[in-house]
Amino acid sequence: MTKTDLLIVGAGCAGLTAAVYAIRAGHSAIVLEKGMYGGQIALTSEVENYPSIEKISGVELATLIYNQAVKQGADIRFEEVTEARLGAVEKIVVTTSEEYRARAVILANGVERRKLGCPGEAEFTGRGVSYCATCDGAFFRGKDVAVVGGGNTALEDALFLSNLCRKVYLIHRRDQFRGEKVMVDAVLARDNIEILYQHTVEEILGDKVVTSVRAAGLEDGQRTLDVAAVFVAIGLIPVNQLFAEAGLDANGYLAAGEDCNTQLPGVYAAGDTRSKPLRQIITAASDGAVAAVAASNYLNAQ
Repeated sequence: MTKTDLLIVGAGCAGLTAAVYAIRAGHSAIVLEKGMYGGQIALTSEVENYPSIEKISGVELATLIYNQAVKQGADIRFEEVTEARLGAVEKIVVTTSEEYRARAVILANGVERRKLGCPGEAEFTGRGVSYCATCDGAFFRGKDVAVVGGGNTALEDALFLSNLCRKVYLIHRRDQFRGEKVMVDAVLARDNIEILYQHTVEEILGDKVVTSVRAAGLEDGQRTLDVAAVFVAIGLIPVNQLFAEAGLDANGYLAAGEDCNTQLPGVYAAGDTRSKPLRQIITAASDGAVAAVAASNYLNAQ
């Protein structure tokens, strides 16, 4: 059994930022990460929208944040959480290797991107397959790209990319969109957006990078589109079942506002895992700082 002032679940931007702020406030902090540090940043080939850094690879930025947290004194452990009991004053989190007891917990476990599951998707992730148009769209300025999805995110991505790219193919498996009417109308009004209703992606093709996507239509059969990128916008999957006692919204995200407070005293949610309108590196960093300061104030009051 290991005890600490603050336990942080997740070593993405939010969790690592929280660790930096917590340690600078004088608290011990352990960060638990089941996979690779960096979270969604590591899936981004290049980042150009983080303040003060003109251009950097996602992996490099994640490594810089990780190294900063380590140098500040964060104890980062690569273990998967299997159980959490967060309702009492002393919070208990169990992993595949250890049982942890903490006075406060920050949940920064992120989300999983819903995948297409087609051939080529995993192979070209970060090399033309992207799950964030606002992160990566500028790299394909003047080129033809495809967006897959039919909700607000897909519609927003198509509109965003239509301002940068020569042509945007919007591939949707249904015969109508699930997004808001105002968004649908805006997409329909764009001359450089071509909609492929009732189409599914069968395969993403390329060499070192994406060169085309093969889509199948219910009525017109198979079609190959020459594109430089495929932006997948078919939803996010929050993985918060273990933390349900902290309170979830209707979509499974942790129900916490801009103050990052959950319904449990001493338990905070930061980054993509919580209910929020924008999921970006900069907002994850902001959440990490806010949650850590809130946790510090809570700890100091005990």
